[in-house]
Formats: sequence, structure tokens, C-alpha cells
Amino acid sequence: MRGIEAPGRPGRMQSVTAAPDAVQVAVAPGSTRELKHLPGPRGWPFVGNLLQLDRSRVHLTVEQWAQQYGSLFQIKLGPTRFLVVADHAAIATILRDRPDGFRRPPRLEIIWREMGLASGVFGANGEAWRRQRRMVMAGFDPAHVRAYFPALQRVAGRLCSRWQQAAQSGAEIDLQADLMRFTVDAISGLAFGRDTNTLQSDEDVIQRHLDKIFPAVARRMLAPFPYWRHVRLPADHRLQADVRAVNLAVQGFVADARRRLHAEPALLERPSNLLEAMINAADQPGSGMDDADVAGNVLTMLLAGEDTTANTLAWLLHLLHDNPLALALVRDEVDRCCAPSDVSAGVSLEQLDQLEFVEACIHETMRLKPVGPLNVVQALRDTQVADVRVPARTMVWCVMRHDTLNQAYFDQALQFEPQRWLDWGQGNRAASAAKRVSMPFGAGPRVCPGRFLAMLEMKLVVAMLFRNFDIGQIGVAHGGSPREHLSFTMAPVGLRMQLHPRDAAGARKPAAVAGA
Repeated sequence: MRGIEAPGRPGRMQSVTAAPDAVQVAVAPGSTRELKHLPGPRGWPFVGNLLQLDRSRVHLTVEQWAQQYGSLFQIKLGPTRFLVVADHAAIATILRDRPDGFRRPPRLEIIWREMGLASGVFGANGEAWRRQRRMVMAGFDPAHVRAYFPALQRVAGRLCSRWQQAAQSGAEIDLQADLMRFTVDAISGLAFGRDTNTLQSDEDVIQRHLDKIFPAVARRMLAPFPYWRHVRLPADHRLQADVRAVNLAVQGFVADARRRLHAEPALLERPSNLLEAMINAADQPGSGMDDADVAGNVLTMLLAGEDTTANTLAWLLHLLHDNPLALALVRDEVDRCCAPSDVSAGVSLEQLDQLEFVEACIHETMRLKPVGPLNVVQALRDTQVADVRVPARTMVWCVMRHDTLNQAYFDQALQFEPQRWLDWGQGNRAASAAKRVSMPFGAGPRVCPGRFLAMLEMKLVVAMLFRNFDIGQIGVAHGGSPREHLSFTMAPVGLRMQLHPRDAAGARKPAAVAGA
């Protein structure tokens, strides 16, 4: 199969093991190092390394520093010294020590509140997180998600219709935008019982406003100083309007759910979606939760459910198009496992469960193109990471993609090789070993609660796509690989797709000429 390009240097293949000039520090067994004595890139007075970071590509810069300085080094962002950790075992230990040993950065909570957003399980810490987590996990229980599957099929059917129109006319598809419409509709149905149907409307409101929030949070997280507390730029005024519109939509979700609960008392015992379950929990005596907590989790589900799954799907389809053998194997598996007995029938849960190679392709995509390539936490107590002493309140920057692209852990680490996630043949690493290195959903108590839904959505879209279409082209206007753009999640920039319809027998139909 064709290998992918290493991140950060378009057009060149590169190793991700330590560079020849990497700083190597000898440490006696049993001894510890101080954070301030670790190697790291030289910075400027007062601002440290801030001026060396492009916000949209910050993950690539830090990954390159990890190649040069090793798996444990330091950077300074303004006056704050960060421990950067690129070793997967150390990262796993950190992530499993949440929420008691490490927490999300307090600056994230402050920025979230300053923007006028209610905090949900994503930004909560301590006991507030525990209360909210229990309810969110119950809502995303696999049995609950499977019960919702018919509604998810309807959303996939709308995406199929949208793409059929484009295929018939020969029009290009804005891949990421369409996939975000799909994920917004999917999460809205499961979590809130609301049919937003952005796929069949180009006048959608909520998605247009949602798209502005995560990038704004990312910009403010890396800002040298909080200018918005003193002066509001035009972009800040537009952001206020976006937040106001999203908050109004969320309040509408909560009000609709309360009306349903009042009209159907049976839902108090058997809630039909996550929002109803959260309202029930908040209304219990002594719950410590109120409608603000409920609204925060509604917003969290919308934001997290949109970006992460849609961007992973976009990267997946790009990588499949660039690797024809893998694409052919996906097509064969979909044809074999998802052949409809009825032309109008959708793909069933049982059929999706059989898509082992498709699932392997998803895992391989998340290894190469994790939408969360970094994870920043703060130590809550004096602790130790590997051989480095970490005082309480130290900021720790976890580089999630360093070891996943390392030859020491993955053969042909820079290539798209989905078979590595399957037990095919002799000499392949076990998938369980690969999963210990690649942690796209995190690890420990704060592992992503929506991971089962995300996998289900991705397999459903792939099955729908390959059962109904041939991919004519996926790429960017200038050719080559799409640029990685980080705005809280990592997205491909400018991916466009052209499809050709297949008939009931699987043959390609001729597409109409655009504009004819």
C-alpha cells in the first residue's frame, strides 16, 4: 500500500524516532530530574516559546520538538512552564490518574465561562464531574445507542440522498461540511430527541454557530494575554452572537424535553434520550444539579459529537482514496456483509457488526490522524511522571501522536496499514498492543463516553457510501495531502469529493455533466 506523508513536512517521508541531534540525558537508576533542568527549545524573555507556535499547527511544532528533545522535555508559554510528555506509557498513567491526580486546565473553565457557556462533563472537574459523568455514561450506554439506531439510519439515509443529488449532477461535495451536518443530526436525535435535519436544509442555524465556538476557545487558550477582558474586537462581538444563538437553541432543547416529561410521565422511569435522563437526575433531591448543568452537557454533546467524528471520517475517506488496495478491501467487505435483500433497506446493526476491516481502517486512521493530537492537564498534587518530579499545579502537555508514528511500536509506522489491527497472518502485532499505544478516545475514568456511538456512526457512513457510490476523487484544489488544521480538534483543510452512483447491481451509473 502507498504510505502516507509524515506530519509537518509535506512531500517527504521521515522517521518519528528521536532525531540524531536529540538531547539525551543520562539518569541514574532510581534518581529523579527537576522540570526546570529538562531540555527544551530556547524561548524569548517574558513570552517563552509562544511566538514559535502557530495556533493552527501547534501540534506539529510540539511533535517536531519531541523528535529533537526526546519524550520528556519542557516548554514555556508566557510565564508558565509545561512538562511535555510524548511517551505513551507515561501518558496512559497520567490519563488514568484523573480526576484525582490531574485535571483539565483551569484556564479552559475560565474561558468557557467568559464566553457565556455553561460547563458540562467535558470541562467539569472533581465532584461536579463525577455527578455529571454518571448520567452522561448512562445515556451513551451501548444498549441505549442501539435502541436509537433506527433514527440514526434515517439520518444516514438523508446523507445518502444529499450525496445522490451531487453524484447525479457531477457536483463536488464539501466533505467535512457534509459530515458535520450528519454528526450534528445524529447526536441531536440521540441526546436530545430533536430532529434538527441540517442535511436537508442549507439554512441551518445551530451548526453555523457551533462551528465558531471550538476555534474561539483554542485561540483564547493560546493567547499571550486575555485582551477580550479589556477590549472587544469585531470577531469577539460576532462570537457573542454565536454563543447567544447556541444558548437559545440549547434552552429550547431543555424546554421541549421538560414538556415531553410533563405530558408523558412514563418517561420519568424510562427516559427516551440523554437529555430526559439528565433532567430526571437533576430533579432528584440532593442531586446537586440544575438546568445549567443540563444545558452545559447539551452543549458539550453537540460540540464534541460534531467535530471529532466528522473529522475522523473525513481523514478516513482521504486515506482510503490514497490507498487503493485498502479501499478495494473495504468495498469488498461492504458488498459481502451489507448486500441488501431489499433495494430500499438500510444497513442493519448486525451487518455493521461484521465490518471488521472497516473498523480496522477507522483505528488506523485515528492512529495516523488523531483529531485530538494533544491533551493538556494540570497536576493536582505533587507527583512524578517517569523520572521527572512534578509539583502540584504543573501544566502537562501530552503529545498523543509521537509513539503512534514510531517504528519501535508499529512496523511501517508511517504507512496506512489497517491489517495491523487484525490478527491476520504471522508476525503482526496484536491489536490489543496497538491500542495501548494509540489512545484516540483517551484512557482512564475520563475516556470519551461517546466512543461506541462514534464507531457506529463511522461504520454506518462507510457502509452507506460504498454500497451506493464509487469515489471518483477526494482531494484538495492544489493537489497533494490536505493540511492539518488544529482548532481544538484537528481537521483536514479543503477536502472535496466527487462520487459516481452505483445501481442496484453495484455497477457505476454515468454521472450527469455539472451545469447541463
